[in-house]
Amino acid sequence: MSTETAQLDRDGAAATVGSPRDAEIAATAHRRRWWVLGVAGLAQLIVVLDATIVNIALPTAQASLGFSNDNRQWLITGYALAFGALLLIGGRLSDLFGRRLMFTIGLLGFGAASALGGAAASFEVLLAARALQGVFGALIAPAALSLLTVTFTDAKERARAFAVFGAVAGSGGAIGLILGGALTEYASWRWCMFVNVPLAALAVVGAAVLLPRQVKAAVTQSFDVLGSIVIVLGLVSLVYGLAQAETEGFASPITLGFTAAGVVLIGIFGLVETRVAHPLLPVRILADRTRGGAYAAVAVIGAGMFAVFLFLTYYMSATLAFTPLQTGFAFLPMIGGIMISVQLTPAVVSRIGAKVPVTIGMLVAAAGMLYLTRLDLTSSYVTDILPGLIVMGLGIGAVMGTAFGAATLGVNAADAGVASAVVNTVQQIGGSVGTAVLSAVSAAAATSYLSANGTTPATAAQAAMDSYTTAFWWAAGIFTLGAVVCGLLLRHGAVAVDPDAPKVVAH
Repeated sequence: MSTETAQLDRDGAAATVGSPRDAEIAATAHRRRWWVLGVAGLAQLIVVLDATIVNIALPTAQASLGFSNDNRQWLITGYALAFGALLLIGGRLSDLFGRRLMFTIGLLGFGAASALGGAAASFEVLLAARALQGVFGALIAPAALSLLTVTFTDAKERARAFAVFGAVAGSGGAIGLILGGALTEYASWRWCMFVNVPLAALAVVGAAVLLPRQVKAAVTQSFDVLGSIVIVLGLVSLVYGLAQAETEGFASPITLGFTAAGVVLIGIFGLVETRVAHPLLPVRILADRTRGGAYAAVAVIGAGMFAVFLFLTYYMSATLAFTPLQTGFAFLPMIGGIMISVQLTPAVVSRIGAKVPVTIGMLVAAAGMLYLTRLDLTSSYVTDILPGLIVMGLGIGAVMGTAFGAATLGVNAADAGVASAVVNTVQQIGGSVGTAVLSAVSAAAATSYLSANGTTPATAAQAAMDSYTTAFWWAAGIFTLGAVVCGLLLRHGAVAVDPDAPKVVAH
């Protein structure tokens, strides 16, 4: 093989190896591919756990800094807005200027923002730090996933790698609850921010040592400024509108207005992308049926999982009187279920494809959710919560790893960053929609119970219980609907192995 031979990815994008030294670098990168998975997984964990680790710390942070309950919500929304709105831009920047570069910048910025938040002496500084975490997280997440997309091309190895990555994405929220509970209880709420600094530093060192050297190429594409502006406005409006549903109600003008504006702007973005020469999100990425099904699966899991983390946390802390640390550890069995599932699904995916494991995983998750609808004021953790969490974990694990791999399968290396950003975006939007819908229906259930039975301490407790179980019923329905949609969209059949595919594309 000539040293000038181009190494092709699945869609034929070439990265020319111009010297024996370049060939040696590519071979070394291939040998380190599982270490690349470790670095990417650590970065994904940092981003995912920060969506929940701060939640447990909010009451003590509020007492420390003296901000209101209304302001408290902004510490969650600020992160979600910045992260969700900028993901597509972060993904395209990875494609244009290099995944390793954007990955490293994102980690450095995230660590700095976390240090700022941990040292915050006022609400305003803490809010700015949370928003900056979202900004830099939007660089990390698509770069991490796209690194795996271009590193793992063998079907069996790809299935295993994405299963592990999906397990991190699926269990990161629970890990955040455990870590947040431990740090809040035994150290300080500030360490829920500071903890990201050593984790980000470790990931930066790993990136410098282990990630492949970037093959420099002239940037010939212009940046889609109009599309970027429209999609940022659209996603900010949509996520903000949905976030208001929990406090303002689904029918409030502010919720409906911002949500509707977001939907319209996203529609306009779709039109813009069909007319510009170098779109931020090429239509070819969304056109594939398998990728469409995978995006749907990720969105559904994002929506349904909020019922577990949000309402089950409420139940265990308010009804069962669990401490923050006990609540966090209560989710460990679900993580165990995810880990078991991700060990079993790669062999299935490489033989028969994504359709069967995603569909069955959705139905298993729905069964776990249905089990939790049996909860009442006197339920026991061991008999009434534990089995549902294990079953839920088995289902989520089967879906997450499979869907993450299918969502980026066959993507041209030049589009890997933005394709990965779409995965994270739909997960974020799914979570926002899930939170809004489930919060609205649970609040309606509580109001209905109190209207029918009067307001006493006993009826208030039962009204809260009704709100939780109503959310679980709806979440089970979301998972079931997801099984139907994904079953119709995803193709059946094993993923073809390209014997000429490169082991790694260094970009």
